[in-house]
Amino acid sequence: MRVAIAGAGAVGRSIARELIDNGHQVLLIDKSPTAIRPERVPNAEWLLADSCELSSLEEAQLDKCDVVIAATGDDKANLVTSLLAKTEFGVPRTVGRVNHPNNEWLFTEAWGVDVNVSTPRIMSALVEEAVSVGDLVRLFTFRQGNANLVEMTLPTDSPYVGTPSGLVPFPDNCALVTILRDGQVYTSSGEQPLEAGDELLFVAASDVEEELERLLSPRTHGG
Repeated sequence: MRVAIAGAGAVGRSIARELIDNGHQVLLIDKSPTAIRPERVPNAEWLLADSCELSSLEEAQLDKCDVVIAATGDDKANLVTSLLAKTEFGVPRTVGRVNHPNNEWLFTEAWGVDVNVSTPRIMSALVEEAVSVGDLVRLFTFRQGNANLVEMTLPTDSPYVGTPSGLVPFPDNCALVTILRDGQVYTSSGEQPLEAGDELLFVAASDVEEELERLLSPRTHGG
C-alpha cells in the first residue's frame, strides 16, 4: 500500500516506521522545515508542504495513495486534509487524529474521515471498562461497516497459550491484526505462537466480540 501521512512529528514518524516495517510505501508531509528530518525515517519519502493546500496534495500525488493519515497536532488541519483527500483525490481510506476530545464529533464522513483515532478516548475506555487480563476492550469503531478495533490481554490460563495464531479457531468476521509483546510489535503471520500477557489487537464484527472473548478467556471458556 502507498500511505501518505500529514504531520511528521513524533506521532507521524512512529506510524511511518510501523507501516514501513510492514512493507508499505510511506510519504511524510509537513509544512515545517524543522520537521523534515529524513534521517529519522530513512526509508520514507519526505515532502515539505502544507497538507491543507490543494497544490501541495497534488505534488504529493494523493490520487495514487491507498490511505491518507492526518496526524498533525492541529485538528483543523487534520479535518481539512481528510476532506481534500477524500473529495478531491478519491483516497479510499482516511484516518484522522483527534487531538482535543471536544472536536471528536467533527471527525465524521461529512468531513471525509473514515476512521478517527482519539488517544484520550482510548485511554478513558481502558479506565472506564475497568480492564483486567482476559477482558475484551473496544478501542474504536470503524465508520464504514459493522466492525471495531478491539484489544485483549491473553490470560496465563488461556487454552491457546503456546498455540500458533494460525491454529486458533477465531470466529468468522474477526481478524488478528497485531500482537504486542515486550514493547515489540509482531505481525500476525499465523506461525507466531501466542504467549501469556500478549496484547492482541483484532478487527472484529460487533456480533462476534462475545464469542471471541469466550474463546480466549477461560473464565467463560468452560474453565
